[in-house]
Amino acid sequence: MSEPEVSPLARRTAEFPPHTPRPAGAPTALQGIRVIDFSHFIAGPLATMMLADMGADVIKIEPPERGDELRYYPPAVPGLEQQGGPFTWGNRNKRSFALDLKAPAGAELARQLIAQADVVVENFSTGVMQRFGLDYEACRKINPKLVYCSVSAYGREGPFADRLGFDPVVQAESGFVSMNGYPDRMGVRSSSAVMDISTALMTCNAVLGALLARERQGEGQFVEVALFDTGLLMTGWATMQHLITGQEPQRHGNTSVDTCPSGVFEASDKAFYINCGNDKIFQRLALQVLERPDLANDPVLKDRNGRIARRDELFAQLNAAFAQHPWSHWQERMRAAQIPCGEVRTVGEAMRSPEARARQLVTRIPHPTLGEVPNIASPIRYARTPMVDPVPAPDVGQHTEAVLREVLHLPQERIAELARAGTFGRRVTPGAR
Repeated sequence: MSEPEVSPLARRTAEFPPHTPRPAGAPTALQGIRVIDFSHFIAGPLATMMLADMGADVIKIEPPERGDELRYYPPAVPGLEQQGGPFTWGNRNKRSFALDLKAPAGAELARQLIAQADVVVENFSTGVMQRFGLDYEACRKINPKLVYCSVSAYGREGPFADRLGFDPVVQAESGFVSMNGYPDRMGVRSSSAVMDISTALMTCNAVLGALLARERQGEGQFVEVALFDTGLLMTGWATMQHLITGQEPQRHGNTSVDTCPSGVFEASDKAFYINCGNDKIFQRLALQVLERPDLANDPVLKDRNGRIARRDELFAQLNAAFAQHPWSHWQERMRAAQIPCGEVRTVGEAMRSPEARARQLVTRIPHPTLGEVPNIASPIRYARTPMVDPVPAPDVGQHTEAVLREVLHLPQERIAELARAGTFGRRVTPGAR
């Protein structure tokens, strides 16, 4: 009898070790904190996932039936009807509550949840939460200690409050695109959603700061994070360099305008990146790695500005030397000499790298439908309050009934009445937890 065929996803999942459970009984950083999450796509949900990883009870409010539109971003997860890879990546450790906010009963249930919550996060278009009667002023009346975080594209007030904003547009408008790529062609955007991800980090920080202020001062507050504001920050110190010099940053490909040698070099078998951030590192590179005292003692190359001025000549000499041996040879020597360097990897190679394995950044976790799925760990490590054990992203409305019973304490008769009225759509999962 032949063994059942194993899916490609299952084979890839099996490459990684099982998640190591947290110590039994250990507290979490945000235990007892409840977050009502009205956000969708990336910036808001990724922020609330970080809060959930820290132990907050995050209740994700989704439209009935279809849910968060990010669920349908490719690739679809084989075997799951309404989950693509991006949604699975950004929504673990949450409970999904399917709720029609356009229905009066739905909006009232949302208010009841908010009355018992510590945090609200939303990233609707400006004015939507007001139309639902769920804006900050309305919510503050029912929960004065609420931390209400609003994530928008260009702010909730002012002449651009009505504008929609997406990651690649903000990359372009913030100047980020103009800085990236090669000088002989137009700038390029990052294929990673860097503006959404950085806005999520800002949002999580903003919420944590507001919770700390409430703990110490006794009051909640309105918190705002805008995608464009974060985008300008993500151009780094180029903003201050421009204000000081009046000059626009130029594109330099993989090299650095500020340090040298910094860039991609070729060993005999593969490419790697070196970042010589100061003169001492260059000296170690020239003497200990390359055994080239002529480079180390060159009166011009000793100085960072001299190396920048002679970058093309220096790169040619370095590449000629590196081409004589494989990366393993240079990696060993550069590690011994404390040269910041690393091979140029694909995403798949990075996930399977010794560094990722040593940190257990990619593991596999149980899944109620698929058996197991891969998981990308949080980079945050707490010694006393470790992050919660990861639970896969939920189906639409998977926890609706459980939240109604456990949080709002509604009797089964009332739940059935609301369900018949279409408040939760047709995907209420009886008994889901």
